[in-house]
Amino acid sequence: MGKKAIKMVNNADDMELVACYNPQINNLNPASYGLNKNVKIFNKLTEIDMKIDVWIDFSTPSAVFENTKYAIEHDIHPVIGTSGMSEEQTEQLQKLADTKSLGGIIASNFGLSAVLMMKFAQVAAQYFSESEIIEKHHADKIDAPSGTALNTARLIYQARGKDQAQPNNEDPMQTRGGDYHGIKIHALRLPGFVADEEVIFGGTGETLTISQSTTDRESFMTGVKLAIYKIVKLNYLVIGLEQII
Repeated sequence: MGKKAIKMVNNADDMELVACYNPQINNLNPASYGLNKNVKIFNKLTEIDMKIDVWIDFSTPSAVFENTKYAIEHDIHPVIGTSGMSEEQTEQLQKLADTKSLGGIIASNFGLSAVLMMKFAQVAAQYFSESEIIEKHHADKIDAPSGTALNTARLIYQARGKDQAQPNNEDPMQTRGGDYHGIKIHALRLPGFVADEEVIFGGTGETLTISQSTTDRESFMTGVKLAIYKIVKLNYLVIGLEQII
């Protein structure tokens, strides 16, 4: 995802890549990574000492909170595509951004098909009282459930305004999946997938399935670019790309 973001910035006429940060590297020569000699390479947050407008983050769940906090504290607009932060951490970052009147975004997914799927699911949730989520990702994805699945469940819950009723099932092997306010989430981690999700709504005598499939991570860059243009004009931190499209 980092490579995709670099390519997107370099191909944009009105953007300039000024720096990259990776705490796991020792070589700070931009040429070693095929980058322009004017691009600064950092491996310590405390050594970043230059003017930066936007911080694009596709890192890891263990690092993203401190990265985003650093960006906001230094008046850099954060565009965060890393999932795994808790609701408490997200709320803390929102409050910090408010004190700075700084625009930014934390999005579980920058793919337009995934974001529209979430919006459609939120509409359907007003008419169906029961639903489950199945999300499928590549085997190397660290967190489960995915941020997209969790945000989808959150939007469904918000649309209903109450917990989903639970059937009285026995499940000694815990096959019913995770639980978010009664909404079951099933996470698959297998080679062959990039990122797929489906939401299944059940009603009397009918079901409704809303699904999306990502076959190339390049698709996420459309949403990232759209988000950058939007959030530099805002004075608060947005949670979810669906809030600005």
